[in-house]
Amino acid sequence: MSDPRPTVEITVPATSANIGPGFDVVGLSLSLYLSLTVKFGLPSSNPFAITYSGEGANEVPLDPYRNLLTRVALYVLRCNNQRSFPADLVSIHVDNQIPFGRGLGSSGAAVIAGVLLGNVLGQFNLTRERLLDYALMIERHPDNVTAALVGGFVGSYLRELDPAATVASQVPLSEVLPEYPPDAGENWGLSPPHPPVGIGHYVKFNWNSSIKAVAIIPRFELSTAKAREALPLQYSRKDLVFNMQRLAVLTTALGQSPPDPELIYEAMKDRVHQPYRKALIPGLPAVTSSITPETHPGLLGICLSGAGPTILALATQNFMAIAESASKIFAEENIQVDWKVLEVVGGSEVKEV
Repeated sequence: MSDPRPTVEITVPATSANIGPGFDVVGLSLSLYLSLTVKFGLPSSNPFAITYSGEGANEVPLDPYRNLLTRVALYVLRCNNQRSFPADLVSIHVDNQIPFGRGLGSSGAAVIAGVLLGNVLGQFNLTRERLLDYALMIERHPDNVTAALVGGFVGSYLRELDPAATVASQVPLSEVLPEYPPDAGENWGLSPPHPPVGIGHYVKFNWNSSIKAVAIIPRFELSTAKAREALPLQYSRKDLVFNMQRLAVLTTALGQSPPDPELIYEAMKDRVHQPYRKALIPGLPAVTSSITPETHPGLLGICLSGAGPTILALATQNFMAIAESASKIFAEENIQVDWKVLEVVGGSEVKEV
């Protein structure tokens, strides 16, 4: 009888999307992590155990047919002709540093972790591009999942596919990742829709390593769905041109040395999503307009992180002063915040231990 497979660790970073004008286009990977420890043993009919620590430990379901990570992994397995979790899987321990519902990519990290888990469990050796296809069938906006997978400062888009592939890529999420009924087992939902090849493409931009991200994290959740509902269905040409001009500048400016505060601060302004979400995040307009490179030397730019409510300030120094000023503005709205200084980091890692 062969020895059990070695333990595998999967590590996925938090992300911040949009970065000012780059709505649904750019993302950053940040130094908070979702980590999985996957242990194997001799094949057994006993169910494997899921344990969880860190952020969300008291609210995450530990049933493999209800937990997002394992549901995504099962989707990958079944798309590759494995109907159930492998018999040699003993346990999965999840440790999470990424706050839920705060605009730091918690759901995107979970999707990427689930796709990587499925790849490990099935021993499929899928390419990074194919892993992204699976992620994009579940998380339809590429900015967070791409940054979580490949790391750094990343721009991404969804490709225009041929008609058949377009239909396949637009299957409702309820069919891709269905809600399993209470009596679900390995015979339920055996034929999920397979992802087309090459749904998303991306490019990594240069990043000046002296730039850190100050995440100012209000102590309330804001769902991405609710934040998207606040957005209009149409935009003026003037506002779209405003964003495109700034995004074209920003993607180069954040890689230059030394970084130019005047250039970056203006290039991180937005008219596509932040103005419409201010009612959901009291204090947002004051934070983004009153904390400037002039008032806080070292600041480069400030924006909403993803759908919010986290505020992301890019800076090279005076991190505490920036965070404390934002905290005071939020306190005037009776909102408490936490803050962290984060590095822009590499992407997901899978390693045997």
